Amino acid sequence: MDIDRIEVLLEKVWQICTIYGLKVIGALAVLIIGRWIAKILRHVVRRMMEKGKVDQTLITFITNLTYVALMTFVVLAALNQLGIQTASFIAIIGAAGLAVGLALQGSLSNFAAGVLMIIFRPFKVGDIIEAAGVTGTVEEIQIFTTQLKTPDNKTIIIPNAKVTDDNIVNYSAKGTRRVDMVMGIGYGDDIDKARDIINDIIASEPRILETPAPQIAVSELADSSVNFVVRPWVRAEDYWGVMFDLNEVVKKRFDGAGINIPYPQRDVHIYEHKA
Repeated sequence: MDIDRIEVLLEKVWQICTIYGLKVIGALAVLIIGRWIAKILRHVVRRMMEKGKVDQTLITFITNLTYVALMTFVVLAALNQLGIQTASFIAIIGAAGLAVGLALQGSLSNFAAGVLMIIFRPFKVGDIIEAAGVTGTVEEIQIFTTQLKTPDNKTIIIPNAKVTDDNIVNYSAKGTRRVDMVMGIGYGDDIDKARDIINDIIASEPRILETPAPQIAVSELADSSVNFVVRPWVRAEDYWGVMFDLNEVVKKRFDGAGINIPYPQRDVHIYEHKA
């Protein structure tokens, strides 16, 4: 009696192994082959993006995302090979993705903005930019944030969505900048003499470019001064140095030539009324 039961039990075990053993082997084969194909495709995607000179940050992110997506598909295919219904798993993953997306709306917008910046490259590391109300040198462009260093050596981390949400001014994009200055002289001073002094200062400054030619012109007859616009061109990295030095040299040369630089004044007249 016991022998008969054992034989029946062994027969059932054999049937189960025959039915599910092949499915397990098939599932393992799907996992192994699928993982191998996912690695190959990840490598292919990386090589293609590197040939296209895509930013390394974006390459790493896209290749990892591609691998995770492929492995998710492989796991679902292996579960399906075992006879497990994967429709419910897909529904759960979709619901979880929706919930995570709603909870991380801000982060997702920063991520999308980061990807767009890396693709279209409105600026690069080392550029001086003005964005989100601050100005600084770009130190790092990450998927979610952009890091700037201000002239006084502060680090500012800006969410990427704020960077792309408004105008971006890139002071380094063209390589050269125009220094816009206004210099006033008194109405009693000689305009030609003042212009000659400014021309001489600009001609003796090696950091000022010859092309485009500097512009020096009378721009305004103001309330208390005759104003010159002085617009020389310099390399972007020389901008502040040239501006500071020109202000100092012009003041000294004007003083030496007896040319006045007017400043706001008010004349007060006192009238005495006798009772």
